[in-house]
Amino acid sequence: MKPAPDAAPGVLERIVTGSGLVSVLAVLMALVVGGVLIALTDEDTTAAAGYLFNRPGDFFAAAWDAAAGAYYSLFQGSIVNVEAESFTRAIYPLTQTLTTATPLICAGLGVALAFRAGLFNIGAQGQIIIGAALAGWVGFTWQLPMALHLLLVIVAGLLGGAIWGGIAGLLKARTGAHEVIVTIMLNYVAIQLVAYLLTTPGFQREGSNNPISPQLNESAMFPKLLGDSFRLHWGFVLAVAATVFVWWLLNRSTVGFELRAVGANPDAARNAGISTTKGYVVVMLIAGALSGLAGVSQVSGTERVLTADVAASFGFDAITVALLGRSTPWGTFAAGLLFGAFRAGGVAMQTNTGTSIDIVLVVQSLIVLFIAAPPLVRSLFRIPPPGAFRTTRKSAEAAGGAA
Repeated sequence: MKPAPDAAPGVLERIVTGSGLVSVLAVLMALVVGGVLIALTDEDTTAAAGYLFNRPGDFFAAAWDAAAGAYYSLFQGSIVNVEAESFTRAIYPLTQTLTTATPLICAGLGVALAFRAGLFNIGAQGQIIIGAALAGWVGFTWQLPMALHLLLVIVAGLLGGAIWGGIAGLLKARTGAHEVIVTIMLNYVAIQLVAYLLTTPGFQREGSNNPISPQLNESAMFPKLLGDSFRLHWGFVLAVAATVFVWWLLNRSTVGFELRAVGANPDAARNAGISTTKGYVVVMLIAGALSGLAGVSQVSGTERVLTADVAASFGFDAITVALLGRSTPWGTFAAGLLFGAFRAGGVAMQTNTGTSIDIVLVVQSLIVLFIAAPPLVRSLFRIPPPGAFRTTRKSAEAAGGAA
């Protein structure tokens, strides 16, 4: 009897062996390790450790209270404050998470898109800064009607990020320069360039000695999405639209197919008639534009002024977001929300429990560590490797045919 062709992976197989489960478990492991660190640095836990063998229950109770209390405060500061006196105050943490996640999502999409094309875009930080600088200059210099002004601010930010990313793509395509080195150097150039610009009359606020720009005109700012009681603005809607666009680009467009082909195997793509040179330039232009959109959301939505610290560490965190999201559009979106929650809730955690906000950075770093070592996660949770079910099925079919 002729054996049947290999069937497509079932839903269970995709769930159990897919990279999505590994990502979730990596986050879970990072939170567990972070909880252990919180407990070990807690004063009550340390005191109970002095008589651990006499009354071990006190030690474990104190450790649990420390970790659970810190994570509960993190939840209250990032999702919902169940102890708030009003609905507005209760959902305010969630809106803060969405606001903080907006630039992370946009920049993370830029990094993820480059990953899919086989490039390591480490330059999201510089692309955010240049995008914010151009958008901010258009915002506080030009006087235009609101709809037109805001549109031009967005276009300027996209253009600034695209140019900065396109430089790295062009150098990669034409000279073979490694994109990691080029983008890192461009980060430094962008940081120092904007720091210099903020000391010039064209960018520095009149009458101020600080490196800060004038406030953007009202017509150049994103409207508040839920009213003046919240900081959440329409930039988040653009982040959702950008996610949909990247999904469409990768899965429904010819350009996206070519980019994925270049990332999977440049030699095979070249033999199939796909221009790798064009692919490198195009993907870095789009990736830079997405990071530039993150800069727009910062300067026109959250900060509303241009400063040397406008990008914060969003460009570097975007690399982690893209890794956690497995370089998929919606995975990156979800990872951006998670890291936005970490950022938004970290302050509340430190305020309410005294736990250092640095523990959030430790958890984020642990996530990267576990994401970079999927065999470790699979071995700890006894998850079969990808394709294990198909191998078992083929062996069973072969044994059945022989019988």
